Amino acid sequence: MKKILIAGLVCLFLGACGVGTTNTTYSRGQIGKRGSTSTGVIVSMEVITIEGSQTGFGALAGGATGAVAGSAIGGGRGSVLMAIGAGVAGAVAGNLAEKAITSDTSYEFLVKLDRTGEITPIVQSNELGLKPGDHVILLELDGVTRIRSKMPTGY
Repeated sequence: MKKILIAGLVCLFLGACGVGTTNTTYSRGQIGKRGSTSTGVIVSMEVITIEGSQTGFGALAGGATGAVAGSAIGGGRGSVLMAIGAGVAGAVAGNLAEKAITSDTSYEFLVKLDRTGEITPIVQSNELGLKPGDHVILLELDGVTRIRSKMPTGY
């Protein structure tokens, strides 16, 4: 029972490590700061993969879980060897699990800027339902550029 509880907690913590950012997510440090805007047209978009993180938490949690499970399986002197072996295996598995759980898909938009004609890439989510041909407003804040909205009709 104890092993199942520990494994469940590890999965819960790793699940909380997901990417989860969108083009409408801001950091606390960006609140109240002035940004700049520009306009452009989306010329293309492509689905991309965002690599998962490897903070070490997955390896630590997996190693601890493996060590506890290994020591419970082994008996006598064997429990130490099992704990070490299972701890190492758990750390490797936990690291891989963290990377897989925190990876995500997003979009790379190529936007032709109205002012300069330059084509610039912007990687972000697409909860706005953007598509090639859309006239958009770009917001730059703290060096991060986002496609913030479609241009209202008539502009």
